[in-house]
Amino acid sequence: MWLKPEEVLLKNALKLWVLERSNEYFVLQRRRGYGEEGGGLAGLLVGTLDAVLDSTSKVAPFRILHQTPDSQVYWSIACGSNREEITKHWVWLEQNVMKTLSVFDSNEDITSFVQGKIRGLIAEESKGSLSKEEDPEKFREALMKFEKCFGLPEPEKLVTYYSCSYWKGRVPCQGWLYLSTNFLSFYSFLLGAEIKLVISWDEISKLERTSNVILTESIHVCSHGEDHYFSMFLHISETFLLMEQLALYTIRRLFDKETFKGDPVLHDPLQITKRGLESRARSEQFNAFFRLPKEETLREVHECFLWVPFNHYNTLGKMCISENYICFASQDGSLCCVIIPLREVVAVESSDPASKVVSISTKGAKAFRFSEVRDFEHLVEKLRGRCGTASSPQHVANVEVAASPSPDSLLDYYDGQPMASHKGNSKTVSTEALMTVFHPQDMENLDSKMLKEKMKEQSWNILFIECGRGVSTFRTRKTRDLIVRGIPEVLRGELWLLFSGAVNDMATNPGYYTELVEKSMGTCTLATDEIERDLCRSLPEHPAFQSDTGISALRRVLTAYAYRNPKIGYCQAMNILTSVLLLYSKEEEAFWLLVAVCERMLPDYFNRRIIGALVDQGVFEELIRDHLPQLTEHMTDMTFFSSVSLSWFLTLFISVLPIESAVNVVDCFFYDGIKAILQLGLAVLDYNMDRLLTCKDDAEAVMVLSRFFDSITNKDSPLPPAVQQASGTSEAKSQHPRVDITDLIRESNEKYGDICFEEVESMRHRNRLYVIQTLEATTKQNVLRVVSQDVKISPSDLEDLYELFKKEHFFSCYWNMNGPALKHHDPSLPYLDQYRIDCQQFRLLHHLLSPWARCANNDSLALWTFRLLDENLDGLINFKEFACILDAMYYGSFTHKLKLLFKLHIPPAFTEVESLSPSKGAQLSKEELIHFSLLKVSSPGDSEDDDALKRSPDKGKGKLDIQAYLKQWQDELLKKEENVKDLPRMNQSQFIQFSKTLYNLFHGDPEEELLYRAIATVTSLLLKMEEVGRKLHSPLGLPKRTAPSTASVGAENGNEPPEMSPTQQTDGAIPPIPSKDGEWSFAFEQILASLLNEPALVRFFEKPVDVRALLENAKAAQLKARARV
Repeated sequence: MWLKPEEVLLKNALKLWVLERSNEYFVLQRRRGYGEEGGGLAGLLVGTLDAVLDSTSKVAPFRILHQTPDSQVYWSIACGSNREEITKHWVWLEQNVMKTLSVFDSNEDITSFVQGKIRGLIAEESKGSLSKEEDPEKFREALMKFEKCFGLPEPEKLVTYYSCSYWKGRVPCQGWLYLSTNFLSFYSFLLGAEIKLVISWDEISKLERTSNVILTESIHVCSHGEDHYFSMFLHISETFLLMEQLALYTIRRLFDKETFKGDPVLHDPLQITKRGLESRARSEQFNAFFRLPKEETLREVHECFLWVPFNHYNTLGKMCISENYICFASQDGSLCCVIIPLREVVAVESSDPASKVVSISTKGAKAFRFSEVRDFEHLVEKLRGRCGTASSPQHVANVEVAASPSPDSLLDYYDGQPMASHKGNSKTVSTEALMTVFHPQDMENLDSKMLKEKMKEQSWNILFIECGRGVSTFRTRKTRDLIVRGIPEVLRGELWLLFSGAVNDMATNPGYYTELVEKSMGTCTLATDEIERDLCRSLPEHPAFQSDTGISALRRVLTAYAYRNPKIGYCQAMNILTSVLLLYSKEEEAFWLLVAVCERMLPDYFNRRIIGALVDQGVFEELIRDHLPQLTEHMTDMTFFSSVSLSWFLTLFISVLPIESAVNVVDCFFYDGIKAILQLGLAVLDYNMDRLLTCKDDAEAVMVLSRFFDSITNKDSPLPPAVQQASGTSEAKSQHPRVDITDLIRESNEKYGDICFEEVESMRHRNRLYVIQTLEATTKQNVLRVVSQDVKISPSDLEDLYELFKKEHFFSCYWNMNGPALKHHDPSLPYLDQYRIDCQQFRLLHHLLSPWARCANNDSLALWTFRLLDENLDGLINFKEFACILDAMYYGSFTHKLKLLFKLHIPPAFTEVESLSPSKGAQLSKEELIHFSLLKVSSPGDSEDDDALKRSPDKGKGKLDIQAYLKQWQDELLKKEENVKDLPRMNQSQFIQFSKTLYNLFHGDPEEELLYRAIATVTSLLLKMEEVGRKLHSPLGLPKRTAPSTASVGAENGNEPPEMSPTQQTDGAIPPIPSKDGEWSFAFEQILASLLNEPALVRFFEKPVDVRALLENAKAAQLKARARV
């Protein structure tokens, strides 16, 4: 590697370096202790120094210095991790630079030319990712050390590195932590003790910051049950953030199969940088806090003051700017918060240079005054430019609604009006909230509840006058207080749309929902079938969903969303949530609210594995331990809280609370997010603490909570008794006094309101890793339980085999963003088929694990084995098929192993294989391997196989045929042991290849010569039997065909078989039957009977296989094998 020229003091350097080569202008040196037998004390000291310190001259074992005659100044210009690399640089200097230097007159010119040349080479190399790093020179140095120490595949991208200590027991080892795209790596070398640690991100189940008496602050990493602690970081927060980002990125890319299209940071795993990850982490936090679209990227952050007109003071906070939004949050996060879409901005001014003021005016005569803004003039110019573009194409849709009312009539205009509109509404889309249709307010007969409702409305109207109404309203503590009391019925839909951020999605996508409805209606998928089944189960007691109006609106919203997001499609609980949304929102608004909930506020909740809900349950358990320790001590099994609270999270308490109370919870959810649900859950447990502590089992605890939910009411609800779900008749039977939902929510805010947004997001990240690994462990246990019934491999060996199989799948995905291997993992499939590998992946595992892998034609053998296993010709095999074939190789009897080899050399497994590159010999390229693996070879019974393939339930793009799956399963259960007489005969070319394979298998065996004699004898015997068979079946005499001799078979394979005894024959053998075209063939019984007569062959195939040694070697060599690929 070329280095930026730096002066070197040769006097001191001679203590650490040894001269290898030199000429008039350059010196090649070797690090003392490297390349020497033992290394001695000097080698230990130098190795320790290299591990601890960070300097160009103390990293690589070889370097090249530039010198000029009669000068004591030397310049380091190159270094290398091995002799080959540094020699290449030396030869390049001799061939390209040495001749040129002779034309210069002065040493200064020579040095200047060499330095310029080297800098030019570095600049050329740094055009890629290195140019994105803050200090390319130091990063190059670290990259070279990273590659030298760990030997990972070349595409692996080093993101950053840190000096730290790794705790091995109670002893800290100082070294370097390297964070790359797919691995966390650590290296230390102290006085001869080398520590090398490589952990892939997809194996990490726990990543957290910890502290104790010994380690004041450290990072805890848990992988495969092993704990690793790293401490003594200079910037531990930065380090942990990047580790968390890389771990979560890997989870999303490999397990969730996200492609990150349009994401400039993560779209290519080979281009990820530290700066990009840090920027993305800030953007994610920014979007989540302000409920902005996921596509927004945080561009700038300015600490400044915002003038709060209704309180007449400036509040200190941060102004955050993205492509389409200006947001402000005061320092405490809840005092004052503002979101200003650039589509609403009409003017940006810098009014007071002394106070560095930026004034922003929006539609509706609102103005926001930011002061003490750093570089305010430049910011004003940029905002003006963005507003000019933001008010055209995608943001024009909202101009009519926002600009039409005058300031005086703004309040009247918004009363009952939508927050955004779209043109060309389809007649099929409902434009009224169902509550206004089925429960219109009676303004003439106002009872006490309606009077309270009107008082709530008046309170909100006063707030609108003070803080503004619409998307750019001030959000303050008073806003939260009003939310806790419950949003008035007439304002609920409008404010849900505002606080969820759905108003922005709706404004920037005019007409999208109507178009989606037209496209999706009439489609028939698994999701639409499930939707139809659940329509009548959605709030069936409410009049709105006892009519076609409500049912049709619910069908349209759910079907449109399933069409929009097929990855989620439809999941149970979405119908309950959407029903409540439709009660208070117009149909299009309900759709965008559903989008906000499913894709931003409750990510990964609504899929088959409900990972998001499981993650938040983990967060809930953590909060219970922190805030309700006495409950944790009593309920030793925390899984109780997970089981009982799942419906709380999936339906936002709608399924356990009466509708009139549940909507108050939804109010808080749209304002505070998941934090509101967590707080309410803690309040529910706290309220029932005494009763829960007396419970003897989980069933009794469930009954306590069920009775409590039945006792919750909403005394201020204006809904008529026909709509309310709370039962008044059960009050006498209930052991609980009535609890008002407003009081319960207020108590949850008072007791647990200190739980902050950042804390919840951090716990979500931490628990996501644990949940994913727990689900993976469950998958593994189920697969091993099924497979262990069919194999003789021990449970521990089978588990290691599964890990190797799964790891090979992930290795194929690490360095390819859109590779086909990513599609081989599908968590929605049955456990056995969730992970599958293709022929290329199988070849690598076959070479590592097969006892026959040392065979010269091992590529062909791997190909034929794969073709034998791939019965449905989809180019993939699952773990059960993989384990069963290895089990036959490891523990099969002589007959079973021979039958396997026989089947590998007849169709459909066998196909003629010849590499396109003669120089590679028997080796096949990846493209050739895939081509041959999918090549169809005709064999007896093909027509039946084709019919079975057509009947296969997973073929075609239609709906899954459950009956076909059951029939297939039944056929497999009834499948009898394969009879050797059912095997087809082996023809001439197949037998020749079979003989070659046997010769290759024996190579390197201690009884190699004896085995060669035995196989030669068997081959000769079979060929003589062929001659006898031909005479018996051809009495009139056919043209005589000369069978290939055993000598020619061995010679073709590169082996010289020993001479065989002509007297070795077997009486009573079944003669082979020639085919119609005159070719001869052998039955399996003939080959088996002949081989059984040779004890050496029987001993070879019945020799026990050291499976444990094969597995250990495979685990150590798997990554290196992938690196070679």
